[in-house]
Amino acid sequence: MLEDFETVAYALQRRACACFDPNRTDSPGMALALNTAFLIALAGPSHPAHGEVKAFLSRLEKASDWQEAAKFLTRGIRLIQDEIRSLPNEAPETAERLKALAAWVRKGEGLDDEREAAQRFWSFFFPEGRGIRNNWKACVASLRKRRTVSITSLNPHPITNPLQEILFTSNVLLTLPPESNPLDGLPLSDELRKALSLVREEPQLYWYDHPIQVGVAPDKNEVFWGLRGLESAVDFERNCGHAPAGQRLTCLLSVSVTHKGLKRVAKKFLEETLTLGGGFHNMDVYAFTEADTERLRKEILAPAALHYLHQKSVAEDLTVLGVDGEYGRHYSFLKGIALFWKIFVRPELRATFKVDLDQVFPEEALVAETDASAFGHLRTPLWGAQGRDSSGRPVELGMIAGALVNERDMHRSVFTPDVIFEDRRLSPDELVFYSALPQALSTEAEMMTRYLGEDLDGKTRCIQRVHGGTTGILVDSLRRFRPFTPSFMGRAEDQAYLFSVLIQPGPKLAYVHKDGLIMRHDKEAFAQEAIQSGYLAKLVGDYLRILYFSAYAGALTDNIAGLKEAVDPFTGCFISRIPCTVVYLRFALKVATFFMEGKESEGVEFLTMGASRLMKALDFVDKRKAFLEERLEQERSGWNLYFDILTEIEEGLRGGDPFALNLRKKARAMIDQCAVRT
Repeated sequence: MLEDFETVAYALQRRACACFDPNRTDSPGMALALNTAFLIALAGPSHPAHGEVKAFLSRLEKASDWQEAAKFLTRGIRLIQDEIRSLPNEAPETAERLKALAAWVRKGEGLDDEREAAQRFWSFFFPEGRGIRNNWKACVASLRKRRTVSITSLNPHPITNPLQEILFTSNVLLTLPPESNPLDGLPLSDELRKALSLVREEPQLYWYDHPIQVGVAPDKNEVFWGLRGLESAVDFERNCGHAPAGQRLTCLLSVSVTHKGLKRVAKKFLEETLTLGGGFHNMDVYAFTEADTERLRKEILAPAALHYLHQKSVAEDLTVLGVDGEYGRHYSFLKGIALFWKIFVRPELRATFKVDLDQVFPEEALVAETDASAFGHLRTPLWGAQGRDSSGRPVELGMIAGALVNERDMHRSVFTPDVIFEDRRLSPDELVFYSALPQALSTEAEMMTRYLGEDLDGKTRCIQRVHGGTTGILVDSLRRFRPFTPSFMGRAEDQAYLFSVLIQPGPKLAYVHKDGLIMRHDKEAFAQEAIQSGYLAKLVGDYLRILYFSAYAGALTDNIAGLKEAVDPFTGCFISRIPCTVVYLRFALKVATFFMEGKESEGVEFLTMGASRLMKALDFVDKRKAFLEERLEQERSGWNLYFDILTEIEEGLRGGDPFALNLRKKARAMIDQCAVRT
């Protein structure tokens, strides 16, 4: 089995066009030599440089400058070999695919035919991608059929007043300005500049796709952009008579930071930034940092747990409620906080809806092309409908998902997919994993569906979503199903949120697709610098998703095949039988591609930063399955405790319990302190 894999790895290494040169000692030269040595080592003893690269890797494991990267790559060789050796017993079908691929490679026919090569390599590494390129229309139709829900009853009490019944939320991801930007030149107060100079001495703790750099100009700041977009949407809705005069939209922000010290200055930065724009006349904005969520846990939830549930030691359990860390942590907070808001602030609240701040509602285009504004789409009786999926299982459409259109495509239609099928020549790493292909398929089949025909009319039949977008959940569904995203999930948090309820018995909670609920994605229009600065971090996040989704699926259920079937092809492609093999090969071939394209600095940064982040992820997922199961159960217990506490407080408020009334007073005072004042 290992010999078959080495045959395949040899063929991939040759495509990377990397010659091993240990004599170049500058940083790019060392990075390229390390990466090439890894690929040759995987090719096995048949490669003439195999012995030389093994000695080179061993030597660099002891060299201070390249020790971490060398250890990461050497570890990868062991992990890959272990995965491959285990296939005959643990995944015999995958083992047979490897044998067939190796036989094709040895035969040597068709290796230079990129389309055939892709299908052959994907058969083993990336089976979710096979057949899509050559059967696009049939695959779209098939996936759409699988996602179809037959509606048994529409929601008899849909949202009628989004301003009052929906808590709008978003996440703010803050990072430091680049080292090349002198703090004195940034449009910040002296207080902020002084604080930032201290934070620059701290290590970076977390990485995000495109974090906002503190001090960025307002016209390139997505907080300003997104909130101004919400403000304009309310203006539009009010002018059309869809929003009552005098009512204001509430937007709650989670504020996650890359460096610990940033949470001390986050609110000050937001207030200074938004004040430059003149504040808001339609909207109240609240910002929660990790420090604010800690106060909420200690001063509201923990005392209530002791008083009502007689539980003393709940601090550890309640740490699931917070905003610093990976994406899953703030995503669950932004959903779960809706019940807190309903109980302590606004009893008429019925749902929460999350938007990204680089997106806005293109109201005029929505009305022109869909005959409804954004608020009109949110009033749909599909949100909260009951039905049966294509397998006959009962479904509750308590969650809602919209779609995106890129700003550059608005001249075509709001129904232009934001991810499209590109039939182009693939780079070497894409022969191992090419997630853009099933993503484009899912975008077309799920997100672009319109309820215009007899089969899908939006009244008797609709689409449920697995692939996310802009999403919301009804508070009643939140209360009963209690979904959450594990705090270790760094990407695709909306899809991981769904995983937590997919395995539950009884009716299935699902996202309903609302055709026409579309936001315009503006990131490329105003924040190219942020996109470029976060490009490599985003790439690494995609690799992390394979490790985490594969481990998460295994911890959730023994029926991984069944779970994959429910979420294939796009979400499911990140659940792999050979996650370490896919991640390492994809990673090394991507590094090689950077060097092949003359992008040496990107290659060096991607190797060093990626090795560090992936090593930490491997430390986490390379534990016993029981460890991950225990971690998930701890987080599920924490969220159950959170909802149990709030239920008890709610009952106390209904009965006029003085303890509950005092908690409400404290909670409202705490929330008031989180208000962003401009």
